[in-house]
Amino acid sequence: MKKLGLFALLFSLMLFLAACGGDDDASGGSDDGGEVEAKDASIGIAMPTKSSARWVDDGDNMVKQLEELGYETDLQYAEDDVDKQIEQIENMIVKGANVLVVASIDGTALTNVLAKAAEQDIEVIAYDRLIMGTPDVSYYATFDNFQVGVLQASYIEEALNLKEEDGPFNIEVFGGSPDDNNAYFFWDGAMSVLQPHIDSGKVVVQSEQTDFEQAATMRWDGNLAKSRMENILSKAYSGGETVDAVLSPYDGISRGVIQALKGVGYGSGDLPMPVISGQDAELASIKSIIAGEQTQTVFKDTRDLAAVVVNMIEAILTGEEAEVNDTETYDNDVEVIPSYLVEPVSVDINNYQEIVIDSGYYDESELE
Repeated sequence: MKKLGLFALLFSLMLFLAACGGDDDASGGSDDGGEVEAKDASIGIAMPTKSSARWVDDGDNMVKQLEELGYETDLQYAEDDVDKQIEQIENMIVKGANVLVVASIDGTALTNVLAKAAEQDIEVIAYDRLIMGTPDVSYYATFDNFQVGVLQASYIEEALNLKEEDGPFNIEVFGGSPDDNNAYFFWDGAMSVLQPHIDSGKVVVQSEQTDFEQAATMRWDGNLAKSRMENILSKAYSGGETVDAVLSPYDGISRGVIQALKGVGYGSGDLPMPVISGQDAELASIKSIIAGEQTQTVFKDTRDLAAVVVNMIEAILTGEEAEVNDTETYDNDVEVIPSYLVEPVSVDINNYQEIVIDSGYYDESELE
């Protein structure tokens, strides 16, 4: 009888503990059930290419921040192949992505695939490159692209002291890829500074290639920039003229331009390198700045942009409005896309340590 009583007591205690545990589980599910459901979400991230270090940083930073919060991620690179990017996005839709983050290769080519996403109630965030011609974009996360161009051209303006010196100074101008909407903002920002000096004759573009269509660099290809600069040097600078500055919208283009300039003797003897702008603070270009070749770049902290995207994703998944700071500028030919713009920073030999090393973006050892 004593054994039976002891067994009954133990059995009752087990039931009591199980009930308590069940109550705890139910309480946890009730208190943060929505959060758990959100954290079970899958985020598709479509990036254009690994050939540019900045896109690798973009992808890595987003994945890191999202996975730290418990989200599943599907990060894909299309290596500048538009059809491949469309296929990757289609696969993300089929696999049940809850939100898509897309840095487009061709901002005009995704209308149909994003319509498929909309049919599945999958919302889309355009990442750094505006996606054109579609109503199926919820938000746009980017940097202040017009300001990027202003920073590049203002650096040239100050380096050559254009406000005080009479000149004339010889400047060549390069544009970004014509299938990337950002390229036009960079160009417009830069020309808002340089065009008055061109009009006054203080700045001369010896190649006479001053329209965006003439200066554009398809797919931001450094090799194309190198070839174009070589042609400019051979045709417009064969009479002993020297290049005083080059407006370049992107570090890869800058490095291609530098190769062409070094090929004809710039950076040696009595022929110093011209002032050369850039963008993205790629590691190779920071090294180039330290070496006295590229002069300036525009740093766009992809950690900050990733944080903006994470906030947008969480807002979408919880049915809330995401924080934006621009509701007027970015019209994709269908509607104005609510946007959040992160401020870019000009970097040169004087502040690279503070901006990209002390901030932890790069490690000192990477510059060795």
